[in-house]
Amino acid sequence: MIEITLPADPAEIGKLEVGDRVLLRGTIFTGRDAALPKLVGALKNGESPIDVQGAAIMHTAVSPAGIAPTSSNKEDIEESIPYLASAGVLVHIGKGKLGDDTIRALGEAGAVFIVTPPVAALLTSRVKSRRVAAFEEEGMEAIFELRVEGIPGIVAAASGRSIYSDE
Repeated sequence: MIEITLPADPAEIGKLEVGDRVLLRGTIFTGRDAALPKLVGALKNGESPIDVQGAAIMHTAVSPAGIAPTSSNKEDIEESIPYLASAGVLVHIGKGKLGDDTIRALGEAGAVFIVTPPVAALLTSRVKSRRVAAFEEEGMEAIFELRVEGIPGIVAAASGRSIYSDE
């Protein structure tokens, strides 16, 4: 198991390979359908509400019931990944199969996609603190900053390759 402290170091992320098992600790931002397009728009306008350098973003909402990944291949989420990776987000966390163009964009940016189990009780137990970081008006789909200890995952895309590839 490879332990990754977030925000991430580009050199450390660059060593990850498809299939590596990881344990994430540190700061994770959240975002999904409502907030990620807003974040991309803010970054394009030079108005970043969060520091994306080395950041990790988990595709989830945050509710009183906890957290669990949503499908990362939803249109509004997957379309945000290439831009966010090029802007400095090194770790994208969710579930589902990403398209070839997204995998290629992650590789070009030196970023990875990590899948984590959709087990809300386990993931929620690893959240040590949370606060709204941006877009509070989106409620549970706002961008939250989570302090986590021990979120498990598997690298599903790295260096332009995917766990779903036949290579």
